[in-house]
Amino acid sequence: MTVPGRVEAAALLLSLDPPPWLLRHSRAVAEVAGWLAARTAARGVRVNRRLVESAALLHDADKALPPDDPARGLPHGEGSAVWLARAGHPELASAVADHPVTRLLDEEAFARLVSDASSEARIVAYADKRAGQRLESLDARFVSWRRRYPPGSRGAWTEADLAGARARAGRLEVDVCRAAGVEPTAVGRLRWTGPAMRAARVRGAMTGRAT
Repeated sequence: MTVPGRVEAAALLLSLDPPPWLLRHSRAVAEVAGWLAARTAARGVRVNRRLVESAALLHDADKALPPDDPARGLPHGEGSAVWLARAGHPELASAVADHPVTRLLDEEAFARLVSDASSEARIVAYADKRAGQRLESLDARFVSWRRRYPPGSRGAWTEADLAGARARAGRLEVDVCRAAGVEPTAVGRLRWTGPAMRAARVRGAMTGRAT
């Protein structure tokens, strides 16, 4: 099994014809994750940067699947993992399965993420908490989630749920940023997805002409 490179990962995402909002979010998460992985590796910590970047770009693949795809009916994150395994990239599955913010609602599930998940999976999960349509702070992201799911709405979190999830996200932030040797306010984006998307589109156009 080979971890897909940047252009291949971009081609996989584009093959799903993601809506613009999902493409922007996926690119933001991938660039934050890529930045963190590069800083972590520079400190001598073993991390597969290629896997981090590809998994982060494809972490929300299940949101772009057609309604009749069996993976679309699975819990978010698990659907992306199953689709990636089916596409021939099971090595990415564990790095995307535990990224959903709902994993922060349960202390036991969060403890497994921190203690058992790989460095790659933790980076992807944290990058997702720092990037909506752009790089944001954890506080800004939680304000957005609070606004999206106000009390009384379907799927809304209680105030206790929100407080618990925010506290666990902070613990994840400490873990990932400490490994990268940076303060949360210094986290940035590694601008790699634009060139990868352009190359994937050119490759797709050439393949189309060849057939």
